[in-house]
Amino acid sequence: MAEQKESSVLFSLKELMNLEEDRIRQEESERRRQADAAEAARADAERKSRDAEEQRLRAEDERRRVEEQRGREENARLEAIRHAEVEKARVEAEQSARMEALRRQQEHERQIAVIAQDKSKKNLKFAAIGIGVVLLVALVGGGMAIKSQSDASTVAEARHKSELAEQKAAADALQRKLEEQTSAVKGLESDVANAKDEAARAEALAKLNAAKSERSNTAQRLTNVSSGGGSKPAAPRPACTCTPGDPLCSCL
Repeated sequence: MAEQKESSVLFSLKELMNLEEDRIRQEESERRRQADAAEAARADAERKSRDAEEQRLRAEDERRRVEEQRGREENARLEAIRHAEVEKARVEAEQSARMEALRRQQEHERQIAVIAQDKSKKNLKFAAIGIGVVLLVALVGGGMAIKSQSDASTVAEARHKSELAEQKAAADALQRKLEEQTSAVKGLESDVANAKDEAARAEALAKLNAAKSERSNTAQRLTNVSSGGGSKPAAPRPACTCTPGDPLCSCL
Protein backbone atom coordinates (compact mmCIF):
# COMPACT_ATOMS: atom_id res chain seq x y z
CA MET A 1 0.00 0.00 0.00
CA ALA A 2 2.84 2.35 0.86
CA GLU A 3 4.53 1.51 -2.41
CA GLN A 4 1.39 2.42 -4.37
CA LYS A 5 1.19 5.77 -2.60
CA GLU A 6 4.83 6.45 -3.32
CA SER A 7 4.36 5.51 -7.00
CA SER A 8 1.30 7.73 -7.15
CA VAL A 9 3.26 10.66 -5.70
CA LEU A 10 6.14 10.11 -8.11
CA PHE A 11 3.70 9.96 -10.99
CA SER A 12 2.07 13.20 -9.88
CA LEU A 13 5.45 14.89 -9.54
CA LYS A 14 6.42 13.71 -13.00
CA GLU A 15 3.19 15.05 -14.43
CA LEU A 16 3.80 18.38 -12.74
CA MET A 17 7.33 18.50 -14.15
CA ASN A 18 6.03 17.72 -17.62
CA LEU A 19 3.44 20.46 -17.30
CA GLU A 20 6.14 22.90 -16.13
CA GLU A 21 8.38 21.99 -19.05
CA ASP A 22 5.48 22.51 -21.45
CA ARG A 23 4.80 25.89 -19.91
CA ILE A 24 8.48 26.86 -20.23
CA ARG A 25 8.55 25.74 -23.86
CA GLN A 26 5.40 27.73 -24.62
CA GLU A 27 6.81 30.83 -22.96
CA GLU A 28 10.07 30.46 -24.89
CA SER A 29 8.14 29.97 -28.11
CA GLU A 30 6.06 33.07 -27.37
CA ARG A 31 9.20 35.11 -26.64
CA ARG A 32 10.75 33.99 -29.94
CA ARG A 33 7.51 34.81 -31.78
CA GLN A 34 7.39 38.28 -30.22
CA ALA A 35 11.09 38.88 -31.03
CA ASP A 36 10.55 37.78 -34.63
CA ALA A 37 7.52 40.06 -34.90
CA ALA A 38 9.48 42.98 -33.45
CA GLU A 39 12.35 42.35 -35.90
CA ALA A 40 9.91 42.14 -38.82
CA ALA A 41 8.25 45.39 -37.72
CA ARG A 42 11.63 47.11 -37.45
CA ALA A 43 12.68 45.88 -40.91
CA ASP A 44 9.35 47.02 -42.35
CA ALA A 45 9.77 50.46 -40.77
CA GLU A 46 13.28 50.78 -42.20
CA ARG A 47 12.04 49.73 -45.63
CA LYS A 48 9.23 52.28 -45.50
CA SER A 49 11.70 54.95 -44.41
CA ARG A 50 14.04 54.11 -47.32
CA ASP A 51 11.12 54.11 -49.75
CA ALA A 52 9.97 57.50 -48.46
CA GLU A 53 13.48 58.96 -48.81
CA GLU A 54 13.87 57.60 -52.33
CA GLN A 55 10.48 59.05 -53.24
CA ARG A 56 11.51 62.43 -51.80
CA LEU A 57 14.75 62.41 -53.78
CA ARG A 58 12.90 61.51 -56.96
CA ALA A 59 10.42 64.33 -56.35
CA GLU A 60 13.29 66.76 -55.74
CA ASP A 61 15.00 65.68 -58.96
CA GLU A 62 11.75 66.10 -60.87
CA ARG A 63 11.19 69.55 -59.39
CA ARG A 64 14.73 70.60 -60.31
CA ARG A 65 14.30 69.26 -63.84
CA VAL A 66 11.01 71.13 -64.27
CA GLU A 67 12.59 74.37 -63.03
CA GLU A 68 15.52 74.00 -65.41
CA GLN A 69 13.16 73.32 -68.31
CA ARG A 70 11.08 76.35 -67.35
CA GLY A 71 14.25 78.48 -67.25
CA ARG A 72 15.30 77.32 -70.71
CA GLU A 73 11.83 78.05 -72.10
CA GLU A 74 11.83 81.53 -70.53
CA ASN A 75 15.27 82.30 -72.00
CA ALA A 76 14.08 81.17 -75.43
CA ARG A 77 10.97 83.34 -75.12
CA LEU A 78 13.00 86.41 -74.16
CA GLU A 79 15.41 85.79 -77.04
CA ALA A 80 12.50 85.56 -79.48
CA ILE A 81 11.04 88.81 -78.14
CA ARG A 82 14.42 90.53 -78.49
CA HIS A 83 14.77 89.40 -82.10
CA ALA A 84 11.23 90.55 -82.87
CA GLU A 85 11.91 94.00 -81.36
CA VAL A 86 15.12 94.42 -83.36
CA GLU A 87 13.42 93.39 -86.60
CA LYS A 88 10.46 95.68 -85.91
CA ALA A 89 12.76 98.66 -85.27
CA ARG A 90 14.70 97.97 -88.46
CA VAL A 91 11.56 97.74 -90.61
CA GLU A 92 10.08 100.90 -89.10
CA ALA A 93 13.30 102.84 -89.69
CA GLU A 94 13.49 101.72 -93.32
CA GLN A 95 9.81 102.51 -93.92
CA SER A 96 10.15 105.94 -92.34
CA ALA A 97 13.19 106.76 -94.48
CA ARG A 98 11.39 105.63 -97.67
CA MET A 99 8.25 107.67 -96.86
CA GLU A 100 10.31 110.79 -96.15
CA ALA A 101 12.28 110.42 -99.39
CA LEU A 102 9.03 109.88 -101.35
CA ARG A 103 7.41 112.95 -99.81
CA ARG A 104 10.43 115.10 -100.64
CA GLN A 105 10.50 113.81 -104.19
CA GLN A 106 6.77 114.47 -104.69
CA GLU A 107 7.15 117.99 -103.34
CA HIS A 108 10.08 118.58 -105.63
CA GLU A 109 8.14 117.26 -108.66
CA ARG A 110 5.19 119.50 -107.80
CA GLN A 111 7.46 122.53 -107.68
CA ILE A 112 9.01 121.59 -111.03
CA ALA A 113 5.53 121.19 -112.58
CA VAL A 114 4.49 124.66 -111.37
CA ILE A 115 7.68 126.21 -112.73
CA ALA A 116 7.32 124.37 -116.07
CA GLN A 117 3.91 125.99 -116.69
CA ASP A 118 5.50 129.40 -116.97
CA LYS A 119 7.25 129.32 -120.36
CA SER A 120 8.28 132.95 -120.00
CA LYS A 121 10.49 132.15 -117.03
CA LYS A 122 12.76 129.61 -118.69
CA ASN A 123 15.85 130.66 -116.83
CA LEU A 124 14.02 130.45 -113.53
CA LYS A 125 12.79 127.01 -114.51
CA PHE A 126 16.33 125.76 -115.18
CA ALA A 127 17.53 127.25 -111.93
CA ALA A 128 14.68 125.64 -110.02
CA ILE A 129 15.41 122.28 -111.62
CA GLY A 130 19.05 122.54 -110.66
CA ILE A 131 18.16 123.51 -107.11
CA GLY A 132 15.63 120.68 -106.93
CA VAL A 133 18.16 118.15 -108.09
CA VAL A 134 20.69 119.35 -105.53
CA LEU A 135 17.99 119.33 -102.84
CA LEU A 136 16.88 115.82 -103.80
CA VAL A 137 20.44 114.53 -103.69
CA ALA A 138 20.97 116.22 -100.32
CA LEU A 139 17.72 114.82 -98.94
CA VAL A 140 18.42 111.32 -100.20
CA GLY A 141 21.92 111.50 -98.76
CA GLY A 142 20.59 112.85 -95.48
CA GLY A 143 17.89 110.20 -95.36
CA MET A 144 20.44 107.47 -95.94
CA ALA A 145 22.72 108.91 -93.24
CA ILE A 146 19.82 109.11 -90.78
CA LYS A 147 18.76 105.53 -91.61
CA SER A 148 22.32 104.27 -91.21
CA GLN A 149 22.73 105.95 -87.86
CA SER A 150 19.27 104.79 -86.70
CA ASP A 151 20.07 101.21 -87.67
CA ALA A 152 23.41 101.38 -85.86
CA SER A 153 21.76 102.77 -82.72
CA THR A 154 19.03 100.12 -82.87
CA VAL A 155 21.57 97.31 -83.25
CA ALA A 156 23.69 98.70 -80.39
CA GLU A 157 20.65 98.95 -78.11
CA ALA A 158 19.54 95.43 -79.04
CA ARG A 159 23.04 94.11 -78.35
CA HIS A 160 23.06 95.83 -74.96
CA LYS A 161 19.66 94.31 -74.05
CA SER A 162 20.88 90.91 -75.18
CA GLU A 163 23.99 91.20 -73.01
CA LEU A 164 21.88 92.18 -70.00
CA ALA A 165 19.57 89.21 -70.61
CA GLU A 166 22.55 86.85 -70.92
CA GLN A 167 24.08 88.27 -67.73
CA LYS A 168 20.78 87.79 -65.84
CA ALA A 169 20.37 84.24 -67.17
CA ALA A 170 23.95 83.40 -66.13
CA ALA A 171 23.39 84.90 -62.65
CA ASP A 172 20.12 82.93 -62.19
CA ALA A 173 21.80 79.69 -63.27
CA LEU A 174 24.71 80.28 -60.88
CA GLN A 175 22.27 81.12 -58.05
CA ARG A 176 20.40 77.84 -58.58
CA LYS A 177 23.69 75.95 -58.74
CA LEU A 178 24.87 77.64 -55.52
CA GLU A 179 21.65 76.62 -53.73
CA GLU A 180 22.05 73.02 -54.89
CA GLN A 181 25.69 72.98 -53.75
CA THR A 182 24.72 74.44 -50.37
CA SER A 183 22.13 71.68 -49.96
CA ALA A 184 24.78 69.10 -50.91
CA VAL A 185 27.22 70.54 -48.37
CA LYS A 186 24.61 70.23 -45.62
CA GLY A 187 24.01 66.61 -46.59
CA LEU A 188 27.76 65.86 -46.52
CA GLU A 189 28.12 67.56 -43.14
CA SER A 190 25.43 65.21 -41.86
CA ASP A 191 27.32 62.25 -43.38
CA VAL A 192 30.51 63.32 -41.58
CA ALA A 193 28.68 63.67 -38.27
CA ASN A 194 26.96 60.28 -38.67
CA ALA A 195 29.99 58.33 -39.99
CA LYS A 196 30.21 54.86 -38.42
CA ASP A 197 34.00 54.59 -38.50
CA GLU A 198 37.12 56.64 -39.26
CA ALA A 199 37.38 55.43 -42.85
CA ALA A 200 33.81 56.46 -43.64
CA ARG A 201 34.34 59.75 -41.83
CA ALA A 202 37.54 60.49 -43.79
CA GLU A 203 35.79 59.72 -47.09
CA ALA A 204 32.78 61.91 -46.20
CA LEU A 205 35.12 64.70 -45.03
CA ALA A 206 37.02 64.63 -48.34
CA LYS A 207 33.75 64.89 -50.25
CA LEU A 208 32.64 67.73 -47.96
CA ASN A 209 35.84 69.73 -48.56
CA ALA A 210 35.52 69.26 -52.33
CA ALA A 211 31.86 70.35 -52.23
CA LYS A 212 32.75 73.44 -50.18
CA SER A 213 35.48 74.34 -52.68
CA GLU A 214 33.04 74.02 -55.59
CA ARG A 215 30.47 76.12 -53.72
CA SER A 216 33.09 78.82 -53.05
CA ASN A 217 34.03 78.91 -56.74
CA THR A 218 30.36 79.19 -57.74
CA ALA A 219 29.79 82.00 -55.23
CA GLN A 220 32.81 83.90 -56.64
CA ARG A 221 31.55 83.48 -60.19
CA LEU A 222 28.08 84.67 -59.14
CA THR A 223 29.65 87.77 -57.54
CA ASN A 224 31.62 88.52 -60.70
CA VAL A 225 28.58 88.11 -62.96
CA SER A 226 26.27 90.11 -60.68
CA SER A 227 28.77 92.99 -60.51
CA GLY A 228 29.15 93.05 -64.29
CA GLY A 229 32.59 91.46 -64.30
CA GLY A 230 31.48 88.79 -66.77
CA SER A 231 29.70 91.14 -69.20
CA LYS A 232 31.05 92.20 -72.57
CA PRO A 233 32.29 95.76 -73.29
CA ALA A 234 29.72 98.13 -74.78
CA ALA A 235 29.82 98.56 -78.56
CA PRO A 236 31.43 101.85 -79.71
CA ARG A 237 29.11 104.58 -80.98
CA PRO A 238 29.15 104.88 -84.82
CA ALA A 239 31.18 107.79 -86.16
CA CYS A 240 29.17 110.81 -87.35
CA THR A 241 29.42 111.26 -91.12
CA CYS A 242 27.20 114.33 -91.51
CA THR A 243 28.39 117.58 -93.06
CA PRO A 244 28.86 120.34 -90.47
CA GLY A 245 25.77 122.56 -90.34
CA ASP A 246 23.48 119.91 -91.92
CA PRO A 247 19.99 120.52 -90.33
CA LEU A 248 18.92 116.93 -91.04
CA CYS A 249 21.79 115.38 -89.13
CA SER A 250 20.85 113.82 -85.76
CA CYS A 251 24.35 113.23 -84.41
CA LEU A 252 25.64 116.80 -84.38
